[in-house]
Amino acid sequence: MFFNDLEYGGKVIPQTILGYGPFMAELYYGHRSRIYLDDLYNNPQNTAEVIMEAYNRGVRAINLVNDSNLLEAYDIAVSEGCRMKVIATIGKSDVDYLNPNYGVAKEVDWDEDIELFRGYDCPLMLVDEFITDGYDWKLTSKILNSINDAGALSGLSTAFPSKTSDLLADNLDMDLFDFLMIPYNSLSYMMDISAFNNSQRREFIEKIGGLNKKIIASRILAAGVLNPKEAFTFFKNVDFVDVICIGVAKVEEAKTDFDLLKQY
Repeated sequence: MFFNDLEYGGKVIPQTILGYGPFMAELYYGHRSRIYLDDLYNNPQNTAEVIMEAYNRGVRAINLVNDSNLLEAYDIAVSEGCRMKVIATIGKSDVDYLNPNYGVAKEVDWDEDIELFRGYDCPLMLVDEFITDGYDWKLTSKILNSINDAGALSGLSTAFPSKTSDLLADNLDMDLFDFLMIPYNSLSYMMDISAFNNSQRREFIEKIGGLNKKIIASRILAAGVLNPKEAFTFFKNVDFVDVICIGVAKVEEAKTDFDLLKQY
């Protein structure tokens, strides 16, 4: 499951993407963020070892942002033989995930990110969720146009899949982008949905499907609340998701999680 390639728009997108969340010690991991900060973010060699193990287990894409520590870790992995497609997030800022300031997010030097990732094997660039969810449609359109001009496929990332999907068609030229990254898991954890019974789930799937975009599911482990077996079992019956993005924090996690994923 999710170990094939998606061919779209003349590009190849591996269906499993290694996420950057643990590597960047994102605050939504709670107390584990401090551990990830010391063990991964501040130690690129450790991060590189996790990346290499994921690669050795068949993962052929990684989600990167313009961060010197993360890029150093990836460069180390590349020097050891790692060859992954880079799915770039454009415009990531230091906004506090738990208390976001969308005004700050809009000030990031996103054009520098696009220029940087043009130098990688980067078939797809995604506008960062804090820009998308700031709902400055003029800015979002400008970034999408610049990504398209750079020759990559373009997409949006959102932390609010229900609210954002309701707004897109009326505020954005839908022909500007082809991919949408959304949080999706069986608990509706980190999604803008208070409950997720069968009827609500069907309604949500119909809404997302109506956008006619390629869907990347992130936070499929609900930031570690779900164990991999629970998450992968759920995704066996998910047919509207084209690609998944999954973060792992240890070499052993990469080994066990991706070997398990191959069994589904």
